[in-house]
Amino acid sequence: MRIKQPGDEIQEGMHGCEEKTTSETKSWSTGFLVNMESTAAEIDCISIEVSSNDIDLSVLHPDSSSLPIMESLSEADDEESELHTWKKLGFEPTLPICLKFEDVTYKVPVKGEKTPDANKYILHGITGLVHPGEVLALMGPSGGGKTTLLNLLSGRIKLASGTITYNNQPYSKSLKWRIGFVLQDDVAFPHLTVKETLTYAALLRLPNTLTMQQKKERATYVISELGLERCQNTVIGGTFFRGISGGERKRVCIANEILLNPSLLLLDEPTSGLDSTTALQIVKMLRNIARSGKTVVTTIHQPSSRLFSKFDKLILLGKGSSLYFGKASDAMLYFSSMGCSPLMAMNPAEFLIDLANGNIKDKSVPSDLVDKFFPRNNSLDMKHGELSQVDVHEYLVEAYAVKEAKLGKTKLIKPLLIDAEPRMKARSSTMEWGATWWDQFSILFRRGLKERHHEYFSCIRITQVFSTAIVMGLLWWRSDASSPKGLQDQATIWLLFFISVFWAFFPMFTAIFTFPQERVMLAKERSVGMYRLSAYLLARMTSDLPLDLILPLVFLVIVYLMAGLKSTFTAFSLTMLTVFLSVVAAQGLGLTIGAAFMDVKKASTLASVIIMTSMLSGGFFIQKVPVFMSWVRYISFTYHTYRLLLKIHYGCSTGLDAESGSSCKSPFKGLRLDWDGMEVGTMVAMTVGYRILAYAFLRRMKLMTIN
Repeated sequence: MRIKQPGDEIQEGMHGCEEKTTSETKSWSTGFLVNMESTAAEIDCISIEVSSNDIDLSVLHPDSSSLPIMESLSEADDEESELHTWKKLGFEPTLPICLKFEDVTYKVPVKGEKTPDANKYILHGITGLVHPGEVLALMGPSGGGKTTLLNLLSGRIKLASGTITYNNQPYSKSLKWRIGFVLQDDVAFPHLTVKETLTYAALLRLPNTLTMQQKKERATYVISELGLERCQNTVIGGTFFRGISGGERKRVCIANEILLNPSLLLLDEPTSGLDSTTALQIVKMLRNIARSGKTVVTTIHQPSSRLFSKFDKLILLGKGSSLYFGKASDAMLYFSSMGCSPLMAMNPAEFLIDLANGNIKDKSVPSDLVDKFFPRNNSLDMKHGELSQVDVHEYLVEAYAVKEAKLGKTKLIKPLLIDAEPRMKARSSTMEWGATWWDQFSILFRRGLKERHHEYFSCIRITQVFSTAIVMGLLWWRSDASSPKGLQDQATIWLLFFISVFWAFFPMFTAIFTFPQERVMLAKERSVGMYRLSAYLLARMTSDLPLDLILPLVFLVIVYLMAGLKSTFTAFSLTMLTVFLSVVAAQGLGLTIGAAFMDVKKASTLASVIIMTSMLSGGFFIQKVPVFMSWVRYISFTYHTYRLLLKIHYGCSTGLDAESGSSCKSPFKGLRLDWDGMEVGTMVAMTVGYRILAYAFLRRMKLMTIN
């Protein structure tokens, strides 16, 4: 089988050291491929010097040759203006990265197979190279391995076989600070606006060499560049309430990485769900980012012809195999050189995707392909005398392998030498944070207040607290609970017991959802070094304190007014302090359980068991607790809360003796409160201890990158 090789232009496109050439425009008619290169060459050779008064717009007929030239000049001027603005805001890369990958293979074990060595190959020996200043597009049908290759290049999954180098160096921790990764389905805090989301990201992640004002200016510029001005004051939105549209949300996720000035920017389907104009705007921006000295790699499913013309290099994937690698502008020429051309006017991207799928309809069939598979015309793989998709795929893979062998793989992916090794080693020795610890804490504190006050003061939560307080007030209406007689007649001791139990259950089960719900966002932000975990956790706890205090305060005011508890300012203040200690202790336990399991169902089950065990062993329902279970009460914050409430309102820690009626004798034998500080100290110790455990569990959480 003899495959015609493309000319010198293809060989030049395979080299990594050549300078970028002007774009080429191609059109196709039936059976022929016409290469139109004259327009770009004419623009380079013509010097136009005119003023606005010398132009007669009436002579510029839409069909004249002047129109595409003027449009090209206008587009070039716009890109130069955008590039100048980009550089002015400090978007120059700190380190140019030349990305080279060779014979990349990835496989996963097949589930359900009896043999342990049964594997499914996702990628088969993919090779490629992209330099700073270039945009590499990974194109192919769904399931072709584009996202897997992108994850391998970013270091998110381990490489099974092959080599991936960055400036001829393997992946290291220092590189994760220089790689930006935009997921196809990214996450964001639903209650923050677009401007707040990007501003907080800029303040936390941009280097300290930029001032606060410069960081905010960069966030504002990215909002403007991506066309987000109209929705910048609109919340992101979530599952249960509306916010920005899906396309706007995707642009926010892209902007979140773009504003960080990465040396290597990887994007997974950045144009999915966007209209053609917005998609073109994003691709133009990616091209400007690359021209400023960065390396850009993006997966793309089926771009328009205008988008396709913006890519510098292309890797066409089909079923995990490489069908083409080289200049994007030479892709059509490569396939036409082997005798495969469109038989009708067709988007080049559509033509390439069809080939990757093995679809040869409406295309000329290479003679070598017909000669090779025609004897199988009557086989099961052939239907109605047509070539099967498997045959086409095998032929294209073999043709590309022959081309690789003839050109030489070493020559194909020869990288541009970049003297960046000293800077890479210098960066790896020290970890750079975008903000100081105190700045991280203050920014996260403000972000936490803005994000969670909607959750804390939701209608469901307010209704739950208010209705419970009113029901309790009605049941113990004017019970004269402050006197021993009222305590004996109305059994108001159970009012205090219910308060201690309610403010143990309620905040703990609320806190259980915290880390499981924020797991993806926390892993994403930590994986890129957005902040220290200690700053995040402390900001989370302190921002919750004022929010945690409001609802218990309202609850106690209602109960106090309706039930007639001890009506002194001191008693109310101490009761509020006791309930608040119970809230933060219960919240700490909930955070610990949630961080330990990161699963709401498992965490809720364990929390229910812990609450019921502490209640039963605390002596509330059984007076004679076995010795081997009596220790459980001392680690129960509901037990200590109840004892403190009894001490505040009745001067003792136990309640009513069933036989004597005395309010100072305990139904719990030998359990008297001799020192209030012991109870308070125990509550504080549990509050701090639970949060330390939560911190330890979060440290073990798997991040979204390989460390």
